[in-house]
Amino acid sequence: MIDIRMADYRDARDAKAVMNLLDAYARDPAGGGTALASEVLAGLPEALAARPQAFSVLAWDGDEPVGLVNCIEGFSTFACRPLVNVHDVVVLAGHRGQRIAQRMLAAVEQEARRRGACKLTLEVLSGNADALRAYEREGFAGYQLDPAFGHALFMQKKL
Repeated sequence: MIDIRMADYRDARDAKAVMNLLDAYARDPAGGGTALASEVLAGLPEALAARPQAFSVLAWDGDEPVGLVNCIEGFSTFACRPLVNVHDVVVLAGHRGQRIAQRMLAAVEQEARRRGACKLTLEVLSGNADALRAYEREGFAGYQLDPAFGHALFMQKKL
């Protein structure tokens, strides 16, 4: 039986689960294929705990953490309400195909609604067909304001 629940960053077991699952995701080709730096892993739980706008959902198979969704609350100026960005979605390879991501996303949506959020946002690589299908099944769609201007693109500038 898979248990889905909110993570407590100050709980050592949950903190370790968040770090290990995020590192597993980073090592996966979909996450870039490179392990996270040791200083990132060491500081992550405390850094997340210091941010009330951050929350995570964990999936447990007994005592084994098998899934993670990290979220960061932002703000929609057009709606004058919070929004929640689904920042990382991880399900370990041996547990994929069991709708664990969908169950975690349902918990994220429940928390977003509790926070008064107007929407959920996420980024996904265009080549990650399995993730795209999963997100579309959960109601996510491309974003645009006016079709004449096309779909929104996710961009970054590293600092």
